[in-house]
Amino acid sequence: MRLSRSFLPVLRDTPKDAEIVSHQLMLRAGMIRQESAGIYAWLPLGLKVLGKVNQIIREEQNRAGAQELLMPTIQSADLWRESGRYDAYGKEMLRINDRHDREMLFGPTNEEMVTEIFRTYVKSYRSLPLNLYHLQWKFRDEVRPRFGVMRSREFLMKDAYSFDLDAAGARHSYNKMFVAYLRTFARFGLKAIPMRADTGPIGGDLSHEFIILADTGESEVFCHKDFLDFATPQANTNFDDVSALQATVEKWTSLYAATSDMHDAAAYGQIGADKQVSARGIEVGHIFYFGTKYSEPMKAQVQGPDGKPVTVHMGSYGIGPTRVVAAVIEASHDANGIIWPVPLAPFEVGLVNLKVGDKDTDLVANDLYAKLERAGLSVLLDDTDERAGGKFASMDLMGLPFQLIVGPKGVKAGEVEIKERKTGERLTLSMDAALRRLSDLVSARRMLA
Repeated sequence: MRLSRSFLPVLRDTPKDAEIVSHQLMLRAGMIRQESAGIYAWLPLGLKVLGKVNQIIREEQNRAGAQELLMPTIQSADLWRESGRYDAYGKEMLRINDRHDREMLFGPTNEEMVTEIFRTYVKSYRSLPLNLYHLQWKFRDEVRPRFGVMRSREFLMKDAYSFDLDAAGARHSYNKMFVAYLRTFARFGLKAIPMRADTGPIGGDLSHEFIILADTGESEVFCHKDFLDFATPQANTNFDDVSALQATVEKWTSLYAATSDMHDAAAYGQIGADKQVSARGIEVGHIFYFGTKYSEPMKAQVQGPDGKPVTVHMGSYGIGPTRVVAAVIEASHDANGIIWPVPLAPFEVGLVNLKVGDKDTDLVANDLYAKLERAGLSVLLDDTDERAGGKFASMDLMGLPFQLIVGPKGVKAGEVEIKERKTGERLTLSMDAALRRLSDLVSARRMLA
């Protein structure tokens, strides 16, 4: 993509109403535009990142055996009355009436609708287990939306729902999503620590929040330091191996980890001081087993092996992709702007032409641009007449992992410069050597897990 032909409204100054780093940088880098309180338009640069987040989520959900569908944003109030949640949900639910005065709502979540779909089509235990997921926009009318897309009213959610014959099967479905989430967040470049969450009236231990550590996190969290060195489950994980998955989950839940809401000071105190981690954290995912909470009132049953009807056990599994984008920025930035991990970067290489209009510099920049794209790298070519300082500032702000800098002096010497955004390391190489080096660097970082 040529910057001269791009819609990329970069801001030099920090908007006054942006409180946290991710909100500031997303506005400044031209990723989002606020349209009303807690509601944002995703501009081309931001949408590219969001699309990469969604793709990784899809790959890991599919790998774990979940199947994608798409449910509507507008739901019937009657479904929610079946589950008993319509009147109990509160003012966060946006309730509306259509032209025929039927009561509808803009869905804040989809447990009722997916249960209705399941009970309509699935009649036998032979069709289980089943996990259905989608990526869909939600609306929750937060009383105080803040922090940009970190806590907005309209947001994108990946929500998955598992259906099993019994609690044992539900546990295995839960474990599948637990492991899939570990892989998903690792591929975002994040170290997410599963922390036990409140299961409410259902009880048990099957509810975990996935928390990343970030200085600008929303709440205080406490965990064992060894979590930071745990290896991510491999891509060839066998999701049908019940005992192996259970062992992985047990390993990742064997040490102390808790948010401030679940913190047990006495248990935390038993950890050696050198292994204690007290930090700020951001929730990026939540998985939950809720048994027959929805299937029982909504009569979601299948015929069991003995021919008798069995009420299915369910779980739900959420990731907020829009929130993830902000969380990655909170965890990966510096004073100059965003630092994207390669798998999420809107472009992998920022190609900077320092003297647009100079015949030789233009020729080399255009040639490198074509060769990088042919090599399969995504490139943003700054071919504007902005001053060099402004070009460098914009590239740092947008956080592209690598910059390839082409100037008239280097062209005369047959050289260009590579800058790695994260480390600031610079290399001066010949054109051909720079192309090879960039291809190797990007390829090595594309798959983080």
